[in-house]
Amino acid sequence: MNDATRKRDGVRATRARLTLLYLTLALSVITFLDRVAISSAAPVIRDELGLSRVEMAWVFSVFTFAYAAFEVPSGWLGDVIGPRKALARIVVWWSAFTMVTGLAWNLSSLLVARALFGVGEAGAFPNISRSFATWIPETERGRAHGLVLMGTRAGGAVTPIVMVGLMAWLGWRWTFAFLGVIGIVWVVVWLRWFTDDPSGHSSVNAAELAHIRAGLGRPPGRPFAWRLLLSKNLALLCLMYFSIGYTLYFNLTWLPTYLREARGFTVGQAGLLSSVVLAAGAIGTWLGGRLTDRLVARHGLRVGRSIGAVALPLSGLLVVGAALVPNPIAAAVLLTLTLGVGDLAMGASWSMCHDLGGSRAGVVAGAMNTMGNIGGAISPLVVGYANSWTLPFFITAGVYVAGGLLTLLIDPRRSIWDDSATSGLKGTPGIS
Repeated sequence: MNDATRKRDGVRATRARLTLLYLTLALSVITFLDRVAISSAAPVIRDELGLSRVEMAWVFSVFTFAYAAFEVPSGWLGDVIGPRKALARIVVWWSAFTMVTGLAWNLSSLLVARALFGVGEAGAFPNISRSFATWIPETERGRAHGLVLMGTRAGGAVTPIVMVGLMAWLGWRWTFAFLGVIGIVWVVVWLRWFTDDPSGHSSVNAAELAHIRAGLGRPPGRPFAWRLLLSKNLALLCLMYFSIGYTLYFNLTWLPTYLREARGFTVGQAGLLSSVVLAAGAIGTWLGGRLTDRLVARHGLRVGRSIGAVALPLSGLLVVGAALVPNPIAAAVLLTLTLGVGDLAMGASWSMCHDLGGSRAGVVAGAMNTMGNIGGAISPLVVGYANSWTLPFFITAGVYVAGGLLTLLIDPRRSIWDDSATSGLKGTPGIS
């Protein structure tokens, strides 16, 4: 976003949209801090509430099922009322149920708390993406998404360390209350700074506004209808993103347990290695975001958004290696590379929500992330019910390879409206 030299009528452009990136980056860290906290606290919670491994797997997955179910409605809400109001309501909701998690007294109460927490978190990333639709030019969206999604991995990486300190100080129940307060503070800052339209923001001058508007891409110019979500292109994008969500949630839920039980690391070592794996994912998302923007500038959308065609199958090979290699350190290194390489596709995936959805990027992102979180919900259950650690790794590798093949079939040059023109979806009543 190096537009420091751009001027309009002799005035240097402001860079207020960077503040939006910093705010949404902070939120992405908070989302995964709150989400991964349950994994770090799982051993203590299992002991206190007397939960089995399968019951804990359901605690992990019930969040993700609820999250997936409310992705599209939450994305649609942001498209209708704007991301400013939508994100404020969403973050208040999930922060409240982060606090309620600390009140759980048995399996049922914990399942309810985590499900309602998932309902709240569902709208976070679709509405972050929707805020970019009016603030971030097309040529900068890969880097923007890469930076924000880097925060998810960074949040997951620091959570084990943060949770150890907080639980030692406050105990696990009050720790969840403390985490909820962080989200409320973010909402206050968000409401004071953000506006849905940059033209009404006091920090955006005419030069920056002209730069933003010149790069927003083609508006759809046609009404939106729910049947447009049947677009073939969007279906392929959703199926591809399933592979990313599937493997991510293994790292967010069972990875510390795997490193302890299957590879013989201590609790402290497993926590540190889990953080390293997620940190590699953070680097991958950042690099992938920059790479997709560069490829788009040089070779167009079709090539620029196809990173997953290489990255995802390569990650599949790496995860097979991690399952088979006998040396624990080598396995940890391969798992680190697996997430780092796979996450190169993240920025391109979220940028395609804008390519396909235009001003309806929120609902398109919600549809994509729904499928990703269905994968994320299934993944912990596969591990929970499997009789070994090796089989889940081979299943993950197959999912990765399928995601790479699906990436080749997506054409980001065709919006959901373009798809409707050739699939019999024209003439559907519009929704404004």
